[in-house]
Amino acid sequence: MKTALVNARVFTGDRWLDKATVTINKGIIEAVGETDLSGYNQRDLAGDMLVPGFIDIQVNGGGGVLFNDQPDIEGIRAIAQAHRRFGTTGMLPTLITDERSVMVRAISAMRQALLAGEPGVLGIHLEGPYLNPLRKGVHQENQIRLMEEDALSVITSLELGKTLVTLAPEKAASGVIRELVSKGVLVAAGHTAGEYEDFQRAFSEGLSCFTHLFNAMSPLGSREPGAVGAALDHKQSWCGLIVDGYHVHPASLRAAIRAKTPGKMLLVTDAMPTVGSREDFFELYGQKIWSREGRCITDTGVLAGADLDMASAVRNSVSLLDLTLDESLRMASLYPAEFLGLGKRYGRIEKGYEASLVQLNERIEVQESWINGRDMAADGIV
Repeated sequence: MKTALVNARVFTGDRWLDKATVTINKGIIEAVGETDLSGYNQRDLAGDMLVPGFIDIQVNGGGGVLFNDQPDIEGIRAIAQAHRRFGTTGMLPTLITDERSVMVRAISAMRQALLAGEPGVLGIHLEGPYLNPLRKGVHQENQIRLMEEDALSVITSLELGKTLVTLAPEKAASGVIRELVSKGVLVAAGHTAGEYEDFQRAFSEGLSCFTHLFNAMSPLGSREPGAVGAALDHKQSWCGLIVDGYHVHPASLRAAIRAKTPGKMLLVTDAMPTVGSREDFFELYGQKIWSREGRCITDTGVLAGADLDMASAVRNSVSLLDLTLDESLRMASLYPAEFLGLGKRYGRIEKGYEASLVQLNERIEVQESWINGRDMAADGIV
């Protein structure tokens, strides 16, 4: 069916168009602006904003489901559906440190989901287990390990979609990052105690991202730049930011954004099962995690992921970081798309792009979402 979204304030990714029309045919944007609407099913957005759909590369759970606990296609579907109501039209469900068998099951389930065309699922993020125990955060220490001899064959086994791996570069053998990248895997540094020189070696092999900048990594110091210094100093790498007001002080985030190459900061949620769920707790590695005042914490107050969605991250970027709405939206859509190598398909509202879109009201609250032209609410799956 050919669809026309009319009377919208459209953010193309570069500029705003008032009272604009976006036409969609077979899931692809046909035109932006005035056009003949005969033969189109019209939808009046009543002046609301229409923006590129959000892309989240770090989603541990949602809708009461933790990917580690339900590494199957039903779990993936539940997580994606929970985040869709908050404007996430593309995501990488994220498996945190776990047993080898769970990793294998998760990758197999992701392959099934991609083959089945599950809406909004772009691939998988393996956050661990190849981390540094010194910066483990809430990850289970007895499952953190060095890469096994056959680890590369497991990590690269998805064969379609996107695979992102977070590892501690100082724990990876020489050449491992290069081999992963050569096989199409995106490699990020995280949960790392590495020194500046460790990251220079990793950059030379293809390291391209830092997972949740500042959190669970060596800090910027006067004589040792650490992971944070390496990330901000390197012009080509990307950084994920958790903008919830808890993980990182807003002043630190503002300073980092000013220091980093423009266009290289990504909003991520690090979301846990409480997002899109009525429950205020879940279990992780056998311990209860509570959602309290917008954060996920253990009984002892340790942060354990986030109770954050992408729409809230955009609002927080405007209110806490003093960013423009334009840049906040790009950090939620265009920049993640470019990081994933999908910048020619997602992140803009232009002719030829996938019609993955979000309708926002003036308070930056999600009213509706479309994935590849499919009205998710109308189909009863939001």
